[in-house]
Amino acid sequence: MPLLLPPALQRGDVIGLIGPSGPWQEETFRKGVQILSELGFQVTFAKNLLQQEGYLAGSDQHRHNMLTEVWRNPDVKAIMAVRGGYGSLRLLADLDYELIRSNPKILIGFSDVTALLSAVTKHTGLITFHGPMLSTLATSDRESVHHLFDTLCSQTDRPIKPAKIEILRPGLARGPLTGGNLTTLTHLVSTPYEMPWQNSIVFIEDIGEAPYRLDRMLTQLNLAGRLKNIRGLILGSFDNCGNQEEIWNRVLTLFQEDIPIWANFPVGHGARNMTLPIGAEATMDSSAGKLTFTGPFLS
Repeated sequence: MPLLLPPALQRGDVIGLIGPSGPWQEETFRKGVQILSELGFQVTFAKNLLQQEGYLAGSDQHRHNMLTEVWRNPDVKAIMAVRGGYGSLRLLADLDYELIRSNPKILIGFSDVTALLSAVTKHTGLITFHGPMLSTLATSDRESVHHLFDTLCSQTDRPIKPAKIEILRPGLARGPLTGGNLTTLTHLVSTPYEMPWQNSIVFIEDIGEAPYRLDRMLTQLNLAGRLKNIRGLILGSFDNCGNQEEIWNRVLTLFQEDIPIWANFPVGHGARNMTLPIGAEATMDSSAGKLTFTGPFLS
């Protein structure tokens, strides 16, 4: 499927908020909206956006309707998830992919929203963005917030060159970028909403998972053939997941192919969460220690 590029965001544009996953605190919501306003953006959302239903931000139908309403709004130029948690997976079968395809907009989120990003890019070709959500704007560091809007407002690529990256295996790789939250990606395996892994540069991250659970997910992905013939692997933050080096060593054991593998990349649930365009052509250059996007991701 050919790539579909969303129009770049401009200061003064309207950002629509959606709650595809779990509920949130009112104070967190207020702080996020204030930050967007201070950055020069307008914000819109349904008055009844949050209708908490247990661990979800409302029923499946309610969360689906809120997403459809925002996507149909011609004033909305970008759509940002409020929070992750769980719930996006339950919406994928009923999304109006034709509506999304015919009205390309920036879609931003991470964590559980990985499922939504993956499904939209897979079924429409639309480049989506793995980056900070409304609920994490206040806890993300300044560089993450600036990088988010520099990325969404600019058609000029800015390479990401982290200062503390760990090159576990050197090399050069080129290919479309895919990935996100490891737990969510594992749950997408063998569904119609899974992005292709083969010939891609893949990034993964997670939070609060014991090492044996990470091992189990990585082993499942390996047994399912998802770790074969990828071009490069980027390990993001794994906060509260035990010894980082245990994870790295397990990854090196699973990946016998001579591909570049990086760790400690600033993407995921940490304070530094750089924005990555899903589906865009990218280059991993280990000698320079930087990730560059070689193809366009905005129109």
